Amino acid sequence: MLKLPASIRVLERGWLSSNNVVLTGPEDTVLVDSGYLTHATQTLALVEHALADRGGRTLDRLVNTHCHSDHMGGNAALQRRYGCHTSVPAGEAPLIERWDEDALLLSYADQRAERFRVDATLAAGDRLRMGGIDWVAIAAPGHDTHALMFHSPEERILISGDALWEDGFGVLFPQLFGREATFAETRRTLDSIAALDVRCVIPGHGAPFEEVDAALERAYSRLHAFEEDPARLARHAARVMLTFALLEKQRLPLASLTDYVAQTRVLRDINQRFFAMTPQHFAEWIVHELERVRAAKREDGDLVPLVTA
Repeated sequence: MLKLPASIRVLERGWLSSNNVVLTGPEDTVLVDSGYLTHATQTLALVEHALADRGGRTLDRLVNTHCHSDHMGGNAALQRRYGCHTSVPAGEAPLIERWDEDALLLSYADQRAERFRVDATLAAGDRLRMGGIDWVAIAAPGHDTHALMFHSPEERILISGDALWEDGFGVLFPQLFGREATFAETRRTLDSIAALDVRCVIPGHGAPFEEVDAALERAYSRLHAFEEDPARLARHAARVMLTFALLEKQRLPLASLTDYVAQTRVLRDINQRFFAMTPQHFAEWIVHELERVRAAKREDGDLVPLVTA
């Protein structure tokens, strides 16, 4: 049975919100990642309950592995509740400070977040103490160019964000948008994980796991498949983006899906760059794909999700 130090509590969420990691130490209490905006009220309740279990502590610090909507969506609500000091990866800070909704994949991907305050930045090589444990920040480009992971050499634990899950990693958005170095950067990120002494990974989505070598093998295999056929990455990304929209909205009318994929710029750009289908054909194809992988179903004229939000 997987065992984490008593100072670490993982609030495992679904696929709309990232996991939240509560670290309670003698100095202060830290939360890593805050979930999606739609779940902010739930996030507050979960964090409050976790802090109550630790003697009614307050939340002193908030740290983001990266600033996609499902990892930073609760930041503003947590700041209002606790006034917590907030740190983000250094490369993300300018995007947050000017609230660049395209670069943050918000308006561009029909996603939402609430503007929040950045108090400090973190960079690869920085050392920080969370939950009474010393951690090192490690660069994790791939899914997000500026993402960080946090490794505890003493406890041999890695908080990986979306750089490594038990069965893969997050969509390689920069590659989709023309950053040709992304595949190589992703491979270097996986290599850096392989070089660490890690007994347990706390991922951004899914349960913490100990079978790190097996997870890395699956991740390398997936990366190789994308390298061999970049259109495969595009197909995967299109499925993921529409599934995410379904998780937030809970249902999308099939009659308006053609307009949705034509107007949502991330889907429109994926289609134009990789497939050149008509919007109607592209919408029909995505619906078929989501049904095929059992991520969604048709119900009363709508498309509804089958995966857990």
